[in-house]
Parts: sequence; C-alpha cells; structure tokens
Amino acid sequence: MRDPYSVLGVAKTATEAEIKKAFRTLAKKFHPDQNQDDPGAQRQFSEANQAYEIVGDKEKRAKFDRGEIDADGKPRYAGGFGAGGPGAGGFSGFQDFDKSSGFRSRTESGGNYSGGGFDDILNDILGGFGGARRGRGPAGPGAAGAGTRQRATGAPPKKGQNADIIAHVSLEEVVNAGKTAVKLPSGKTVNVTIPAGTTEGETIRLRGQGHPGSDGGSAGDAMVEVRLKKHPLFEVRGYDLLLDLPLALYEAVLGAKVRTPTLTGAVNLTIPAHSSSGKIMRLKGKGLPTKTGGHGDLLVKLQITLPPHEDSELHTLMTAWRELTPYKARGPEFD
Repeated sequence: MRDPYSVLGVAKTATEAEIKKAFRTLAKKFHPDQNQDDPGAQRQFSEANQAYEIVGDKEKRAKFDRGEIDADGKPRYAGGFGAGGPGAGGFSGFQDFDKSSGFRSRTESGGNYSGGGFDDILNDILGGFGGARRGRGPAGPGAAGAGTRQRATGAPPKKGQNADIIAHVSLEEVVNAGKTAVKLPSGKTVNVTIPAGTTEGETIRLRGQGHPGSDGGSAGDAMVEVRLKKHPLFEVRGYDLLLDLPLALYEAVLGAKVRTPTLTGAVNLTIPAHSSSGKIMRLKGKGLPTKTGGHGDLLVKLQITLPPHEDSELHTLMTAWRELTPYKARGPEFD
C-alpha cells in the first residue's frame, strides 16, 4: 500500500485531530453504500481504512515512523519480530491479512486497537447512510467494532430485485375508489392509489416494496401493471365507455325515458322518438378519468329488441305497414 500519510492527504507532522478529520472526509466520500456501482471508490475506501489503521493508532504510528512496520502493518525485519512469539522490541503476533475482506485485523495479541475512536467515526458515517443498525451490540465494544468493520468492508450492498405484480382492477375502482388492493412480496396487502388517466397495461412503481436486498442493500421496487377487468355492461374505448342499451320497439318509435346505468349511478336517458337501432347517444363525463383531470364520455348504443315471444297483432301490423308504408332500411352499398 502507498504511504498512509499520502493516502489520507496529511503531513507526517499532522495531529491526531487532523488525521481523524482526513479519514472521516475520505470515508464519507468513498463509502460503498454511496458508491455501489463504482469499484474504484470502494478500493479508495479500503485504502483509506488501511491507512487509518496505521497512523490513526498512536502505537502503530510510532512504529511506522520508526520504520519498524510498513504501510501494511507488517514487520520490516524478518528477524527479531513476531514470527514465533514476542521478541525483544518485536511484535506479539499481529494477525494475518484478511483476504476475504481486504482489511487487516484491528487487534494484536498484546492489546486492543486504540486508533482514536475508529468505531465512533465509522458508526457516525454509517449512521448517515441509514446504517444506525450497525451500532454496538450486546457482545461488548470489541464484538460490536468487529461487526461494524465486517459490514463496512465486506461485499458492497446489493439492491433487491424489482417485483412484477399484475393488478386486476375493476372499472368501478378506477372511477370511484381510485385505489386497488395489491399483495406485496412480503405478504402484506396494501391499497395502491391509481393515478388519474391510468389505462390498460400502464405500470405503477411502489418504491422499496419489491424483493429485499442483500448485504444491507435496499429493497427493490414493486412494479404494478394495471389490467382492467372485463365489465358485464361497459366496453372500454380509451377513456370512453360503450354501453349497449336495449329498447322495446315502441320505445324506439314513440320515444321514452329509459333508466341507464353508469359507473357512478343510473340516470334517466331521454330517447328521441323514431330512433333507429345502432344510434349512439353520448353522456358527457360519464367515462373514465383522464390525465388532464377530466373524464371521458359514456357512449350509449341503442339496440331495438323485439318481444321474447311471437305476437300475432304485431305480425298483422307489420304486414299492413309493409304494404302501406314500405321503406328501404339499407343503403345502395347493399344492393
């Protein structure tokens, strides 16, 4: 590793407070939680940690300044230092480099690490990244520090995958409630607001409601695709709705007021006299909500329906009518 003073950007004459401030600045800048997609930043974070391991500890800093250990904390002299136990002026079993985490142990067998509040600095930084849960645990300061160190220097946190959810929504929910119930990957059911103007196939994103992350990473998002349920009466045409309205023959001929269903309650629709089957009448604002805050329309298509049973009087009337008042029901394109 490079010279720890250079890594931290301080002079060899720097005070403990200056070293601590420099480490805090680098740790915040390059912390893995803030740079999940930047391997370079994670390497710099690792290097800053190793540098502070050396010069953030009074004893190790003194040994480094005297040339007894190198920038990695290893003895500079093969003889007389800790290969087989404490020697004269030597080390007492400095623990090996942890290849899995990329960091050196903080303790020597001769005593605990006393690097000027390393755990306090790291806990303070992690707390700012939503990591307050990484604080000291019941096993004591040593165990808590080790746990914090393992979390901070292990694999970078990974965000959970998004969860694809299909919500089958009724037209009544779209128009009246504006919400629909959705079951999340956690098993919890929540009411999801349907934004005005949402149409078939559009997706609503629920942030942080997807699959959980790993290594402390945040949860993914729930991607809720809206599917409109088929309605027994209304057909969706964009933001408009189409309704087939059955009429008795005499209602079509003479005109009538007919009770007509809508998604917000039935209304009385005036049918003009002499209305043909297939005629479309428009009820303004009785369709689906639009993105601009309005509503589509309800298109009412008249459908003349004959009596369910044969009627001799109607047969006689239609026979006479055909003879007295014949008319063409179809245009020339049918000739």
